[in-house]
Amino acid sequence: MTPPPPPSAPPAPAGAEPILAVEQLELSYGSAPALHGISLAIPRRQITAFIGPSGCGKSTLLRCFNRMNDLVDGVRIKGDVRFEGSSILGPEVEVNELRKRIGMVFQKSNPFPKSIYENVAYGPRVHGVKRTAELDDIVEKSLRGAALWDEVKDRLHESALGMSGGQQQRLCIARAIAIEPEVILLDEPCSALDPVATAKVEDLMLELKKRFTLVIVTHNMQQASRVSDWTAFLYMGRLIEFGRTEELFVKPREKQTEDYITGRFG
Repeated sequence: MTPPPPPSAPPAPAGAEPILAVEQLELSYGSAPALHGISLAIPRRQITAFIGPSGCGKSTLLRCFNRMNDLVDGVRIKGDVRFEGSSILGPEVEVNELRKRIGMVFQKSNPFPKSIYENVAYGPRVHGVKRTAELDDIVEKSLRGAALWDEVKDRLHESALGMSGGQQQRLCIARAIAIEPEVILLDEPCSALDPVATAKVEDLMLELKKRFTLVIVTHNMQQASRVSDWTAFLYMGRLIEFGRTEELFVKPREKQTEDYITGRFG
């Protein structure tokens, strides 16, 4: 199946200016191309989902937003990614500061082998918060923001590794929001969770978009349709279609999108 040429980026929805803009982005790992001419705009304080079959470039595109691909040997990038109007790809960009403003939650929950409290306090400590009272406030606020406080408030100084998988993933979200980012990237955050834990994380995402912009990679199309405002369908490193979620799932413009969401391939 040959993908069509990449579409131009659609406008952001009314009243929600884009916080991230991708402009003709090309990425390759050595001689292996992974992204081809991607252009799209991520609206502020909404949830944008990336869907598509395994290996289509979803996670690679997501990792461009906080320069995680810099950690891969031989990666080459052309085009641009702009965050609040400024390019993030130049050598002058302070990557640690960028990652403070654009946080990330990974597919597999990865709590530190420390207490629940220290997991959340770690980021603020790194960024200079020293006072115990201030750290206490940040930890409580972040755990409340991750819908976890009531479950763990009596065992803050116990190991995070003793939490359930769903709790660990929400702890990782609390750790991400503790440093007050503007964007949270979530790379298949529910793939290892049971349906009950998944529902809690999805409810949390809907609550978090009141304060943050969320971009989620998911292999679960039902999840994308439940939580996202906008959806991008990628195939073989190309953006096939990007639009409002309800429109893309009900009346996709592209035949490939229709074939994927109806299960004809992928």
